[in-house]
Amino acid sequence: MGDFDNREREEVFSKKVRAGKRTYFFDVKATRSNDYYVTITESKKRLEDGVFIKHKIFLYKEDFEKFAEGLKETVEYIKANQEVVEKRYEYSEGSEVAKAAGADDDFSFDI
Repeated sequence: MGDFDNREREEVFSKKVRAGKRTYFFDVKATRSNDYYVTITESKKRLEDGVFIKHKIFLYKEDFEKFAEGLKETVEYIKANQEVVEKRYEYSEGSEVAKAAGADDDFSFDI
């Protein structure tokens, strides 16, 4: 029975998003009754000891619309009240390259 429970809790889909010093994981998992839900995990390395600190929220499908609306409204508020320069992070050979959206795309800066 233990193996069966484990199998059911396996990730159905996983998306990893690197954003500077943080990494976000968007994972689809299944309940015992095979209903899908999302976990959103923020992982950040603590400078003092190199330990990864993780914060996780669970998002159930009946809340998707309200969650998305709330996030959209919140982001729109900030964009309307302050300049937001979004960075695109690209990884190659262990070095991290940040690009500012809207900036000259031919220019990149190694961090």
